[in-house]
Amino acid sequence: MFSFTVAALVFGVIFLAELPDKTALAGLMLGARYRASYVFAGVAAAFLVHVALAIAAGSVLTLLPHRLVQAVVGVLFLAGAAMLLLKKDDGDEEIAKPADQSFWKVSGAGFMLILVAEFGDLTQIMTANLAARYDDPLSVGVGAALGLWAVAGLGILGGKTLMRYVPLKLITKVAALVMLALAGFSLYEAAVG
Repeated sequence: MFSFTVAALVFGVIFLAELPDKTALAGLMLGARYRASYVFAGVAAAFLVHVALAIAAGSVLTLLPHRLVQAVVGVLFLAGAAMLLLKKDDGDEEIAKPADQSFWKVSGAGFMLILVAEFGDLTQIMTANLAARYDDPLSVGVGAALGLWAVAGLGILGGKTLMRYVPLKLITKVAALVMLALAGFSLYEAAVG
């Protein structure tokens, strides 16, 4: 039986937990460069996979070694920052046209980024815990997916809006610096445990 109360509670908890997380940054960067609907399709699909894994695995995800997860996340952030900083500037600050960036390429990039970066994330673990607590996988799954999608949508739309006022080159440099800071924080957590 579906419970709107449980779904709404889970939505609120997951939305607030994910809002300051790397998803908004990833969505902002992808949304600034590519067609928003393509990015959202890939990101939304990745979050469905994460929610399904959290619901299916339950509390097993909490048993993953925290240090290992943080080390992998740190390395991925370093790689992302390096890619942004070392990216050859082609002087084109326009958003890529859909003809140049196919749906499958853009949505696939969004899917893979979120799938890898969010594995074992706080909201995935919280979703597993909420599913175990309420014993209502459908309501928890719907609430969690909608909360994650809302944050991703805000990030993607924020990227489009930001492009109207700030040059892409500056957005890229700031995002790379934020990624370096997140990499440092994740690697520090992995080292300290």
